[in-house]
Amino acid sequence: TALARRLRELPFAVGRLKTGTPPRIDGKSIDYSRLEAQPGEMPVPRFSLLDIVTDMAADMSDAAGMSAARPPQVDCHITATNAKTHAIIAEALDQSPMYGGGDGDGGGNIEGVGPRYCPSIEDKVVRFAERSSHQIFIEPEGHNTREVYPNGISTSLPFAVQLRFVRTIAGMENARLTRAGYAIEYDFFDPRGLKSSLETKCVGGLFFAGQINGTTGYEEAAGQGLIAGLNAARLAANETAWCPARFEAYIGVMIDDLVTRGTAEPYRMFTSRAEYRLQLREDNADLRLTEIGRRLGLVDDVRMRAFEAKRDALQTERKRLSETWLRAESFDRDLARQVLGKPLARDVNLFELLRRPEIGYDDLLKLTPHDTDHKVGDKVARQLEIEAVYGGYIERQAAEIARREKYRDLALGETDYASVRGLSNEVRQKLSEVKPQTIDQASRIPGVTPAAVSLLLVHLKRKRAA
Repeated sequence: TALARRLRELPFAVGRLKTGTPPRIDGKSIDYSRLEAQPGEMPVPRFSLLDIVTDMAADMSDAAGMSAARPPQVDCHITATNAKTHAIIAEALDQSPMYGGGDGDGGGNIEGVGPRYCPSIEDKVVRFAERSSHQIFIEPEGHNTREVYPNGISTSLPFAVQLRFVRTIAGMENARLTRAGYAIEYDFFDPRGLKSSLETKCVGGLFFAGQINGTTGYEEAAGQGLIAGLNAARLAANETAWCPARFEAYIGVMIDDLVTRGTAEPYRMFTSRAEYRLQLREDNADLRLTEIGRRLGLVDDVRMRAFEAKRDALQTERKRLSETWLRAESFDRDLARQVLGKPLARDVNLFELLRRPEIGYDDLLKLTPHDTDHKVGDKVARQLEIEAVYGGYIERQAAEIARREKYRDLALGETDYASVRGLSNEVRQKLSEVKPQTIDQASRIPGVTPAAVSLLLVHLKRKRAA
C-alpha cells in the first residue's frame, strides 16, 4: 500500500480493477467416479522448441540433453453446479463483496471492473439466471500436491458459504477446502501512459508490467515482464529499447493494444485481436523471434544451434520439394491412384501437391519411395504442410505487412498536434492524450481516420523539408 500511495502521488491516471479465485480443494476428498474425465492432447505437445532437435538427424546431443523428461499426464475432470448450488449462492449475495454486498468487516465493497471472460460464480448465478448449471473444470495443481483448482467458481463469499455450495456439486459431496476463494481489488495505471518499451512516459527508468497495466492472466503478465525486463536492462546499458511489432508476436499485439487504446476492464490476449494471426503461428514462433532474441542477447548457443538446424532443414526440404517434379506421361498411374485418388493430369512438383488439403508430407514420401533419405521430423513436416496449404493467404498478409512497415518506424516525436493543418479537434485531442510514438501507432488510435494519418504524413514531410 505504501508503493500504491507513492505512485498515486505521481502524474499517472489511476483506476481500479478486480479479480477473484476459486477455493482450492483436497483432491483426495473428491469422488472422481462421478466426474467426466478430460484427458490431455495426444500426442503430448511440448512447450520447448529445443525439442525440435530430437526430430532431426543432426549431431545435437548437447542440445537434446537439455530436454526435460516428460512427466506423466494427469487428467482434468468436468463437473457442474446445479439448482441447489445456485440457491445457496443467491441467498448469500449480500455477503459477497465481489458481487456488491457487504464484507462483514466494515471494510467496504469491491467496486472495480472484473474480467469479462471469467466472472465470479455470484455474477454467473445472477446474470445467467435462466441457466440451471455452470460447468466446472477440475484442474490438478501439480504432481507434488493433492490440491485441485475448480475453474469456474471464483468467489468472495464467506468460507462457510463456500463449503456449503461446493458440497452440493457432483463428486464434491465430501470435499475438503484447503484454501478459501477470495477476491482482490487493485490499482492499475492507464497503460496509455507507457512507451511501447513499457517504460512510463512521466517517470524515466520506471517500467510497468502485469496487472498494474490493466491486464489479467499469468501469460499476459509474463509476456510484459519479458519486454519490461529486457528494456530496463537495455536502458541501463545505454542501448535502444525493443518491442515486437504486431506482425512479429502476440506480445507485440498486446502491448500495442494497451499503449495505444488503453483498457477499461482486465485485458486478456485473444488470437482474434491480431489482424496478422496467420503469421503468428505456434509452429513458426522460433523462425519469427529466435534471431531477434540472439541479437538482443537473450538466446544462448544451445538454443541457437537447435534453431539453425530446424531452419536449415526447412529450407533444404522446401527447396527439394519445389524442385522434384512428377511427369504425368511417365509416372506410375497405379501409384498415383493409390495416393492421389487419380492419375496425374499434368506435370507437378511435390510442393505444389502438398498444397492439396488431402495430401500430407507422408503421402509425398509414398510417391517417391526411392527418395526416402530426405525425410524430416514431424515438426518440420507439419510446418511445410502449413506453409503449402495456407501459402496464398500468408503471402497476401505479408504483402499487407510490407505496405504498413514503411510507417512503422516513422517517428512522430514531440509533435505539436495543434500545428498540424486540417486535423479535427477530436483527433487533436486523442493524439495529444495518447502521444503515439510512430505514425503506425497513431493510425490505430480509435477515431484517428486514414485522412488524419495522411495529414500527419504531410506534416512530417514539411518538417523535414524545413
